[in-house]
Amino acid sequence: MRTSRLLLAAAFCTLATACSYKPSFINEYKIDVQQGNVLTQEMVSQLKPGQTRDQVRFVLGTPMLTDIFHQWRWDYLYRYHNGKTDQLESRRFSVFFDKDGRLERVEGDVAAASNEELLIPPNRARLVELGSLSGEEADKPLPPREAPGYFRQLMNMFGFQK
Repeated sequence: MRTSRLLLAAAFCTLATACSYKPSFINEYKIDVQQGNVLTQEMVSQLKPGQTRDQVRFVLGTPMLTDIFHQWRWDYLYRYHNGKTDQLESRRFSVFFDKDGRLERVEGDVAAASNEELLIPPNRARLVELGSLSGEEADKPLPPREAPGYFRQLMNMFGFQK
């Protein structure tokens, strides 16, 4: 009787330690966690002194923090935790307004645009040379359209045309 209790206690201890032991070759999956406002340099370069709160909100989005005691300041926070490498990246960007609700200055990890960048409009147009195709390439027929997949065929059957 005593031996069976001893064996039962040993089996319980073995099972309890087996739940806490993880071999080194087994890696659990850790997700990437992204929180806050993602601000790019292009977004920040669109800010100009004298813009209204609505204009700033349109460019940068809704701020992460708006303090009722400091209504002249908006804080945009960003945090990214990489699950694989366990690295943490964080940014902070603050926007300050004057008493009239106009943009006065900005501070933070993302740099504002310089005066030259504000005066010269960005060139977003792209030149496409249509005459650069040779005669042989231009005379080639287009490849045939791919047949729709199963889901698209099913949607077409019920009248949901593209």
